[in-house]
Amino acid sequence: MKRENYLNAAEVTAKLDELMKSPLYSIKPDVLAEYEAEYFNKKCLKSKEAVDMAGAIIPGAVQHNLAFNYPFPIAFDKAEGAFLYDVDGNKYYDFLQAGGPVVLGSNPVKVREKVIDLLNTCGPSTGLFHEYEYKLAKKICDCVPSVQMFRMLNSGTEACMGAIRIARLATGHKHVLKMGGAYHGWSDQLAYGIRIPGSKWTQASGVPRKMFAYTHEYFPNDLESLESQLKKYKRQGGTAAVFLEPVGPESGTRPVDYDFPKGCLELAHKYGALLICDEVVTGFRIGMSGAQGFFGIEPDISIFGKVIAGGYPGAGGIGGKAEYMKYLSAGISGEAKHPKALIGGTMAAAPISCVAGYHTICELEETNAPEKANEFGDKLIKGVNEIIDKYHLPFVAFNQGSICHVDTTGTMHFSIDWSKPWQIPGVLNETSRRKHEMEHIGAAYMAEGFVTLAGSRLYTSAAYEDDMLEDVLARFDKVFANCAEI
Repeated sequence: MKRENYLNAAEVTAKLDELMKSPLYSIKPDVLAEYEAEYFNKKCLKSKEAVDMAGAIIPGAVQHNLAFNYPFPIAFDKAEGAFLYDVDGNKYYDFLQAGGPVVLGSNPVKVREKVIDLLNTCGPSTGLFHEYEYKLAKKICDCVPSVQMFRMLNSGTEACMGAIRIARLATGHKHVLKMGGAYHGWSDQLAYGIRIPGSKWTQASGVPRKMFAYTHEYFPNDLESLESQLKKYKRQGGTAAVFLEPVGPESGTRPVDYDFPKGCLELAHKYGALLICDEVVTGFRIGMSGAQGFFGIEPDISIFGKVIAGGYPGAGGIGGKAEYMKYLSAGISGEAKHPKALIGGTMAAAPISCVAGYHTICELEETNAPEKANEFGDKLIKGVNEIIDKYHLPFVAFNQGSICHVDTTGTMHFSIDWSKPWQIPGVLNETSRRKHEMEHIGAAYMAEGFVTLAGSRLYTSAAYEDDMLEDVLARFDKVFANCAEI
């Protein structure tokens, strides 16, 4: 992503403010009913049968929230390049990209061949050291300047949990600050302030409030809010870590200024905290050095997710400066000069994950895939904005390279002000109402042949070619032509 192409966060935020104030627009009810009758109930029968059977033994029928879509989940059995195919034979443009990590395009042949070679010899896992553990770690360290050492885990959630323990051991401090609305996995201590800035524990069903004694949030793109929190907890045990999604919470749904990540780094260090940069989505997508390379920062610790295994299972890891990463090794070789962070993961760094991840990152670098995906994202959002203007809709479309947002409801732009507690139920109810309309828009997208994340976010990949753009935009046009005030 080029610096000159980065969005103006203030302008986008102003548009999102206006979207929240405007009447709610969505797919017309009669058109939605027609999609249900003519597409989902006629052309997706095998999917419906599959999820109906699954629902009897799998809670909710699907096992990840990305897989849910209105009116019922679609079952996919083929992924290739820019396309997905469902069990009924329907073909879709893939803008989900497995939730973001697929930057090359789905199921790339060169990576798949290396994985098949491994399965024919070593098998997927041995529980012992494999040479590709080193090769993958070395490749990541070569690409990301702040990463001097790397430890692979099974998920981004695990990596975030481990990073907190490293930070507490390294600083001797207790508290953790996260950006309101950001998602850093579903561990007890980080299931705080997710989805909506200011939401605190309200989105964390099943987690006792006492689990959040040392977890707090600061407002996105607000350095004064961050410093206020750092000052507050300096006198109460100190802050061990400041978590940052560098493009803004929820993959940049609420975008930040270009200088904001640098300000977060400076403030974290001013108050003796480590900056933990969550690159689960942005790592190797914004660029080969991640979003941190684009924003010109070198965090103390970086979190990586699914891309580390190239979309294969076993995907997550912690990278960082050697002085902090040492807390992951102490004691393994009999040395005990410093305490070892409690971190497990029996299946972490399995050969299949490391082989897939290494060859994926090599291919990303050799083909300049991140930049190609970013360029298509720019063209896509430019075209979508032209369609929005054509139909005089209040929708807001913007992107950070290959991370694209088409916000039709403003659901993710709400926040909670705890000085006005009487407003909280209304905010939560309104976001739920708008979320349903996001799902309806998502269903229309699906019926028109493209898959998105929750009807509001799209990830492009290097598999997208310019000659696909006209067709993709024509499908958006069909959906937006049938949107109206509801």
